Amino acid sequence: MDSLITAAAHALAAGDPLGALKRVALRDDAPALALRGIAMAQLGDLVRAKVLLKRAAHAFSPREAVARARCVVAEAEIALVSRDLAWPAKALDAARATLEKHGDRVNAAHARNLEVRRLLLIGHLDEAERRLDGFDPSPLPPASRAAHELAVAGIAIRRLRTGPARAALGVAARAARASGIPALMAEVESASLVLDTPAARLVVRGEERPLLLDEVEALLASGALVVDACRNVVRVADTVVSLATRPVLFALARALAEAWPGDVARSTLIARAFRGKDADESHRARLRVEAGRLRAELRTLADVSATKRGFALAPRRAGEVVVLAPPVEEEHAAVLAFLADGESWSSSALAIALGASSRTVQRALEQLAQARKVQSFGRGRARRWMTPPLPGFPTILLLPGPLPGY
Repeated sequence: MDSLITAAAHALAAGDPLGALKRVALRDDAPALALRGIAMAQLGDLVRAKVLLKRAAHAFSPREAVARARCVVAEAEIALVSRDLAWPAKALDAARATLEKHGDRVNAAHARNLEVRRLLLIGHLDEAERRLDGFDPSPLPPASRAAHELAVAGIAIRRLRTGPARAALGVAARAARASGIPALMAEVESASLVLDTPAARLVVRGEERPLLLDEVEALLASGALVVDACRNVVRVADTVVSLATRPVLFALARALAEAWPGDVARSTLIARAFRGKDADESHRARLRVEAGRLRAELRTLADVSATKRGFALAPRRAGEVVVLAPPVEEEHAAVLAFLADGESWSSSALAIALGASSRTVQRALEQLAQARKVQSFGRGRARRWMTPPLPGFPTILLLPGPLPGY
């Protein structure tokens, strides 16, 4: 490798893409194309970066397997940043295996981090943990160590393990400072804000207040009966009853929990669960049926009893009943939660992340666009959606993936 290529590579590793381009901007050999592609990616021109990296991968000979694998890893990072979740994950896994086989530990670790970050986006927490299980990050250089600890923190945050998350973010912050890369330091700082931003609202006895993530963790371990409107479950400690596919039952459970220890009038329950303005005998009959179904679902946690004017919720072993609600309640809150990261998303990528059909996501985006809450650019398959970050609207409790004990 000649001196200009070496100098450009060092500049990129130090977070100086312009310094790298000064050295290789006019060269079209394979190493220069690869470095130019990475530099353009760091500068934000992802379209040009992808073109350059593809040219570089084809320019390297079949004997240069490591160089080709590095190009694949760079393409995967661009795909992740541009939220192209349909990018072939098997190609990245094969590139990581090639790099490990040839002793390129740093780039193999970077490929592993990209795999974990993609898995986190689509809510596959168990698989993400398996990818990091047993991996020793101590020999990694500071930039790679910071990226690794960010992945560890991401898993811990989504598992609601705030202690390990703070520890990992602390290590990431020190590693980022040691790397001297401003963008990496800013990324760690941004990730740390999640722990100090209200993540949910607590509703109890008619009053509500915001909760930080560590307060949510403490609440779920407290033994209270929690009607979790972030995940549509009812839980006491590790005993969880999911009502995610039973919206009527969850609406009844939430209404009863918000009124606890009092009862709720039948007309109010009909309006909340069935959206019926005027209750007639058919509505009251259906309410009795649904209340019976809710009683059966919650039989291990609480009783749903009829009162003179309606129904009431009575916990079996919990001392208190509370509602855990999202910080902002929107009809399409999950879509907004993903778009709040400031990146541009395609509707197909959002569908993968949400586990929903593409048409469902497209309808949601169209409604949000009419309300001027999101905006799009591009046409056809190149169309992307984004929104400015919403203050006080962290995404953690709305991202897919189970909470502890679920």
